[in-house]
Amino acid sequence: MKDFKRTLITSALPYANGPVHIGHLAGVYVPADIYARYLRLKGESVLFIGGSDEHGVPITIKAKKEGVTPQDIVDRYHGIIKKSFEEFGISFDVYSRTTSKMHHDTASEFFKTLYDKGEFVEKTSEQYYDEEAKQFLADRYITGTCPHCNNVGAYGDQCEACGTSLSPLDLIDPKSAISGSKPVLRETKHWYLPLDKHETWLRQWIVEDHKEWKTNVYGQCKSWLDMGLQPRAVSRDLDWGIPVPVPGAEGKVLYVWFDAPIGYISNTKELCEARPELGSWETWWKDESTRMLHFIGKDNIVFHCIVFPAMLKAEGSYILPDNVPSNEFLNLEGDKISTSRNWAVWLHEYLQDFPGKQDVLRYVLTANAPETKDNDFTWKDFQTRNNSELVAIFGNFVNRALVLTQKYFDGVVPVCGELTDYDQQTLKEFADVKQEVEKLLDVFKFRDAQKEAMNLARIGNKYLADTEPWKVSKTDMVRTATILHISLQIAANLAIAFEPFLPFAAEKLRSMLNLKTFNWNELGHIDLLKTGDKLGTPELLFEKIEDAEVEAQVQKLLDTKKANELANYKPNAVKELVSFDDFMKLDIRVAKVLECTKVPKADKLLQFKLDDGMGGRTILSGIAQSYPNPEELVGTQVCFIANFPTRKLKGIDSEGMILSAENSDGKLVLVSPSKLVTNGVNVG
Repeated sequence: MKDFKRTLITSALPYANGPVHIGHLAGVYVPADIYARYLRLKGESVLFIGGSDEHGVPITIKAKKEGVTPQDIVDRYHGIIKKSFEEFGISFDVYSRTTSKMHHDTASEFFKTLYDKGEFVEKTSEQYYDEEAKQFLADRYITGTCPHCNNVGAYGDQCEACGTSLSPLDLIDPKSAISGSKPVLRETKHWYLPLDKHETWLRQWIVEDHKEWKTNVYGQCKSWLDMGLQPRAVSRDLDWGIPVPVPGAEGKVLYVWFDAPIGYISNTKELCEARPELGSWETWWKDESTRMLHFIGKDNIVFHCIVFPAMLKAEGSYILPDNVPSNEFLNLEGDKISTSRNWAVWLHEYLQDFPGKQDVLRYVLTANAPETKDNDFTWKDFQTRNNSELVAIFGNFVNRALVLTQKYFDGVVPVCGELTDYDQQTLKEFADVKQEVEKLLDVFKFRDAQKEAMNLARIGNKYLADTEPWKVSKTDMVRTATILHISLQIAANLAIAFEPFLPFAAEKLRSMLNLKTFNWNELGHIDLLKTGDKLGTPELLFEKIEDAEVEAQVQKLLDTKKANELANYKPNAVKELVSFDDFMKLDIRVAKVLECTKVPKADKLLQFKLDDGMGGRTILSGIAQSYPNPEELVGTQVCFIANFPTRKLKGIDSEGMILSAENSDGKLVLVSPSKLVTNGVNVG
């Protein structure tokens, strides 16, 4: 591995049209923060760059819906995001934004450099234009009927009903989402970055030179390269963004995918201007002895491994990323996180609901990090990991070590006497932790690294449980002193080992130990605390999370799901027309329910025994979840189809089909006559 002098860490710029949620944290910001803190603890030169991405169509759409300006939207969410990150302990050296003057100037200059070098291709194409609104329409500003599923509300880039990716030209009967009028096709000119021109060196650089990249990153890049790269537009017709800085480009701005990664550069410039001791920004971006890392989610792999490097290479004076440790996605309670459906745990709300518990969320998100595949966050797992690991192992060990020292030695680090074989074995075990944690952090395996750090707490917990100083103190205070001396040294090591992962707990623990100075190289040492050192007052590092707290969060999600179902409920579309003769083939009748029971080993099935006026019959119906007390149906009348062929379900012959209707909340309701009628009569 090349010997670098400094490390530049960037993290994907969160889009400023909403707050940050746990998916963002698990995929990008927690791992990036762990790595930045780890390097700082080692004494290395590192910058951690962040900021808000504030241009693009979704922001203009949100602004129009709310009747405010795009600037109003980004100001609101930039403030929420920045404050949340600060409270959560994401240790950016700078957190700026892409609406800053520094960024506008930097992005314009970058575009102009590539333009002057002839690195762009100009293309004229036909795009939809709203004559009433007098503007070209972005794909999301065009709606119409999906050619695949006939959904009348499909967007120009995707049908959200069937999930098919679309082009605006695919839509049937397209309309402008701005004015409602029918758009017309007009010619427009844009500039494109010819990625195909860069394909050869990109293939060598990624496929051959960076085989050490994570498999999910390497695989996605290789797949794109194997399909062949195509030119990509770097401008678009819009009035919100950075104006294209060349003649004849009125009404055009830099495409957000082009200007956003340049935000890493402009934010570094802003930081270095404010803190001259960091040196020139160019040292961080153009010196070959700088190592650059991009922390991103999997939806940004192509932009950071193919597109942005092509931009940097085309400019000619920048370094390329050494690694792009991307994660997969985090789901929530078995469902994909969705900002539009409000199916998320928002960081700013978590900080309000769980004050002082930043590290609990950091710990759980790292323990469940989607490093190689999508993973799932559940509130039950959150509670279990806190209570069974942070409280019962880490916190329990630290608390016992300090409280016992306070009780027997007035809070002073006692003398270490002669070591037993078991003492020696314990010290050997925790001396190995540094090497294991470091080895994993160096290859971005944060989940396993945190697990190794927790093993140190397990070692300490087991040591105290096995040696039982509270019992030994009754007969041998010298041995008690040795046990607690070793326990306190383990606690001091925990303060260092967990600094990258749980910075708030680590700081609290250092305060309780009066550990003034510390660094990564001291991890594994058995002399971090000196005999006679005075300790601080013991406090609980973590506290139990009760069932009621978790149940409240689960209920919040259930309420969200129900609200979404009600908001999105629409009567089913009318099916294909049938003839009167076809309808008359159905023999629909009324019957009285004589018995109704649940079918064993079938969660959804109820077994009905009916008086159908024709000698009786049995019908199975999949409505058990809507009728938890089926005996209540006895004596009611239901409608059923009498001329369905008999089917065997769970070994039982079902002689027809009972009719039911689905309510907006998903509950099934049996179809019944409004007044009692004779059993067996026809419906029609």
